[in-house]
Amino acid sequence: MNEPSTVDEAQLQAAARMITAARYCTALVGAGISKESGIPTFRGEGGLWTRQGEPPMNGYQIFLQDPRAWWLERLAQVRTPPEFARAIDAAQPNPGHLALAELERRGLLRHLITQNVDNLHVLAGSDNLTEIHGNRRKLRCIACGQRGPMRDFADDQVPPHCEHCGGIVKTDTVMFGEPIPPDFLRASVHHTERSDLMLVIGTSATVYPAADFPLQVLRGGGSIIEINTTETPFTPYAAISLLGPAGVILPRIIAAL
Repeated sequence: MNEPSTVDEAQLQAAARMITAARYCTALVGAGISKESGIPTFRGEGGLWTRQGEPPMNGYQIFLQDPRAWWLERLAQVRTPPEFARAIDAAQPNPGHLALAELERRGLLRHLITQNVDNLHVLAGSDNLTEIHGNRRKLRCIACGQRGPMRDFADDQVPPHCEHCGGIVKTDTVMFGEPIPPDFLRASVHHTERSDLMLVIGTSATVYPAADFPLQVLRGGGSIIEINTTETPFTPYAAISLLGPAGVILPRIIAAL
């Protein structure tokens, strides 16, 4: 259950007016919104990496050295899912996800850039979406970038190969050491450059290149509205900073429109 927000009505009304008046409003969304759906964060108090230690920072290089070995380990995890995978499988969109999809349906949110790989924005109904770190429920060819739904493989079918170009296929999630796929980055930069308002939701402002997008909006003369449970490096620069869970605050903004 979400904690209550201390945001007053005047702040919500001001945020609603800014969203309504914006020429091109976008959103950058981080792990905070997924935490509200029961998916643990990686860093910070109670985070997976805080408790279990960080994974290797060269995961993509490990994959490239022996894709078959990586896939065999991945198939073993599918049979006995780790904590993060179990949490994603059980998660459902929360009111914050649904509110963002509603803003899009009303034509007020033009594009959403998410750092999350859990597919919850898709399930909530968001269409104008860039999953800059990939989607855990998809596959991607490392040669041509073709994406497709996750599917089962037998041990003798790995590593899988692309039906379009024959390249090696991996999970769509961007690994440590893996460059952000060019299509993901181009789309994010394109919509950021058009933004005169960006909603910055549930992100710690520490993971790049995503953390630079709100700064690009500010440098271009736009504004940001921050929605987070704690202050971040973005807070001093936000036109409005709404302290509380997205699943509480975003529906209240919808009601104030």
